[in-house]
Amino acid sequence: MKIAIVCYPTYGGSGVVATELGKFLAKRGHEIHFVSYAIPSKLSIFYDNIFFHEVEMYTYPLFEFPLYSIALASKLVDVAIFNEIDLIHVHYAIPHATSAYLAKEILKFENHKKRIKIVTTLHGTDITLVGLEPSFLKTLKFSIEQSDGVTAVSNFLKEKTISSYKIKNEIEVIYNFVDVNKYKKCDSSEIKKLKEHFAPNNEKVLIHTSNFRKLKRVPDVIKIFHKVSEKIPSVLILIGDGPERSECEKLVRELNLTSKVMFMGKQDSISELLSISDIFLMPSESESFGLSALEAMSTSIPVISTNIGGLPELNINGKTGFTAKVGDIESMASFTIQLLTNEAEYKKFSENARKRAEEFRSENIIPKYEKYYEKILNK
Repeated sequence: MKIAIVCYPTYGGSGVVATELGKFLAKRGHEIHFVSYAIPSKLSIFYDNIFFHEVEMYTYPLFEFPLYSIALASKLVDVAIFNEIDLIHVHYAIPHATSAYLAKEILKFENHKKRIKIVTTLHGTDITLVGLEPSFLKTLKFSIEQSDGVTAVSNFLKEKTISSYKIKNEIEVIYNFVDVNKYKKCDSSEIKKLKEHFAPNNEKVLIHTSNFRKLKRVPDVIKIFHKVSEKIPSVLILIGDGPERSECEKLVRELNLTSKVMFMGKQDSISELLSISDIFLMPSESESFGLSALEAMSTSIPVISTNIGGLPELNINGKTGFTAKVGDIESMASFTIQLLTNEAEYKKFSENARKRAEEFRSENIIPKYEKYYEKILNK
C-alpha cells in the first residue's frame, strides 16, 4: 500500500505513535509518505520507502493567522496525485481530519483516478479538550463522520467520542504499541555507569516523563516524591519540558529537593533512563492511553498512576502497579513506598509489568492497522 501519514512532528504521544507506525509499516514493505510542517522528531533513520513532504507556510500582511489547514489540504492533494496514494491516515483530528476531507473533495473535483480513503486516529486531547470548544465542536464532528474509518487508542476514548459528539461512525479500538526490544531492562556497563551517576549511593530512582502541561500534574509527581524521599533514599528524574516546568522547579526549591531532583528536558530516547529506574509516576488528570507508562512497563517498571481515562485499561491495579484517584498524593506515595520496601512484591510487579507490555508489542498491533486499512479500502 501507498499510505500518507499526517501527524504533528513534535514529542507528543500522537506524533510518536504515528512516526513509529510509519516506520514499522515501511519495514513491512509499504510505501510511507509523512506530511507535516516539519520532519517528525522520531524519523532519524533513512528508509528507502519513507518520504517526507513539508507543508510550506507563507505569510501575507492580509492574513493575521497562518492558514495551515488549507496549506495541508493542498499538499495532500499534490502528494496523492504524484505518488498515487491509496489511503491518508491522519493522527489527531484537528485540523488533520478536516484538511484530509478537503483534500479528498478537491481530488474528486479534479477527477483524480483514485478514490482516496481517509482513516482518522483519535489520540486524546483532540477529543477531550480541544474538540469540546464550541468553535470546533461541529467541525470536529463533521470531519470524524466524513472519515472512511476511525480508530481510537482506548475504549475510554471511543466511548468519550461517541457520547460527546454523538458520532454515528463505527470506531475501531487499536491500542498504542511499544517496541519491546528497544524498551527493555538493560544492565550493560554503560547503564551501570549511568545508574552510578544519578544514584551514586544506590538510591531508588523514580521517573516521570511528559510535556509539563497542567493536566499532567507534574507538581503532584514532586509532592509524591517528597513523601517517598522522607522514608527511602531516592532520586527523581523528570523528562520533558513545557509550560509548567518553571513552577515545578520553584516547587523543588521550596521543598529543598534540588539535590535529589533532575530536570532532563526533552530527550530523543529515554530507554536508557528507564533502565536505571524503579518506579514510574503518572498522576495525570486526563490520559486517553498512557504511552509513556507503556514504555516504562516494557522496561519492567511498575507504574503508579491515576485511575482515569484509558490508564486502567493498561495499568492493572494491584498487578502491574497501583492506581489512585486524581490528586490522591498520599495513596500514590504509600503505594510507591510499599513496592520499594518489599523486594518480593516489587519483583512480581516488575515481571507483571513486562508481561502486560508484551501484549502491546509492535508485532501484535501493526497488523491490526494493516487489516483495518484493507477493510477500509475494500468498502
